[in-house]
Amino acid sequence: MELIKNLQWRYAVKKYTDELVSEDKIDQIIEAINLSASSCGIQPYRLIVVTNPEIRQKLAEGSFNTQILNSSHLLVFAAFNNITSEYIADYVAMMEKKRALEVGALNPLKDAVTSFFFTQTPEQHAIWSAKQACIGLGTALIAAAELKVDATPMEGFDPELFNNVLGLSEKNLHASVIISLGYRDTANDYLASMSKVRLPIDQFATKIK
Repeated sequence: MELIKNLQWRYAVKKYTDELVSEDKIDQIIEAINLSASSCGIQPYRLIVVTNPEIRQKLAEGSFNTQILNSSHLLVFAAFNNITSEYIADYVAMMEKKRALEVGALNPLKDAVTSFFFTQTPEQHAIWSAKQACIGLGTALIAAAELKVDATPMEGFDPELFNNVLGLSEKNLHASVIISLGYRDTANDYLASMSKVRLPIDQFATKIK
């Protein structure tokens, strides 16, 4: 299985070269993220792709993660602050149109999802949305490995700084998790030559038959 080989190849890169990832590969990674699973299928997060050096310099302030600035592309997964009934209605309407269904055909789904979120607080919405964004992050890592693009997932950043610099709060979003993309600097990244370390499968996984 080629995917296993690609996942064995990948690691969280610490140092990147100056080589840029092609826009074609970036677009493929974005499309893969867009195809990710999400609970209820409503994609409660947005993806911000940052290459502007001035903006990335601001985002990197105070962070020990130099990859925020020194990589080809920075992807910010911005989760919803709350899930509105209007958003659910619009998304379900899009589903009906895409599937050539009559208007209102998916009303049971819309009502069920709306009722579920109506009982929750905005804080619960934000936490739930951030978890969904992490699913997208996993897809990004796999897609990047498939394309032999290096990546570094990160939670060690200042989310409020990201929210302010990128103007996320006014868009009902908050920075949840980020990932840098580029190509490993094998001469200066101490991890580049080290073996990948994971638990033996028989310790990691349990099969219940």
